[in-house]
Amino acid sequence: MEVLWAPWRMEYILNHPKEEGCIFCAALGGNAEAKGVLFTGAHTLVMMNKFPYINGHLLVAPKSHKADLKSLTAGEQTALMKMISRSLEILKQVMKAEGFNVGLNLGKVAGAGVEDHLHFHIVPRWMGDTNFMTVFGDIRVIPEHMEQTYRRLLPHFREVREEGDADI
Repeated sequence: MEVLWAPWRMEYILNHPKEEGCIFCAALGGNAEAKGVLFTGAHTLVMMNKFPYINGHLLVAPKSHKADLKSLTAGEQTALMKMISRSLEILKQVMKAEGFNVGLNLGKVAGAGVEDHLHFHIVPRWMGDTNFMTVFGDIRVIPEHMEQTYRRLLPHFREVREEGDADI
């Protein structure tokens, strides 16, 4: 495997132990910026993925701790889909994303890192992006520090809150 140097990651590795419990439930309290939370509405939350495939990799989850879609109320389902849609628009505007991978991993065998709190991944894509590096070189290229990406996205998610509709 090739080595891609990213010395700024050492601070993260040394100062961020693995969280116990549900990351989404924990994200609802405390310092939103430290947890990468961009939006909290009546039914949904949006946060940065701490282990992104590429810059702007977001996680959109219901606030309620539920493991599958059938457990969500109709209102939660609607709010979740609207928040995914709004997040896509923000990523198009701010990050100039040209496409997206949007997915839901249900169950450990399907790749769910957090099995008991369903969440959608939104991965922005660009023509010629570097995601092929992971397949061919076992290397992931993240061109912008996560804190910078967070600061660029946050004002747009704050506007969602200020529009007066808690969940779009």
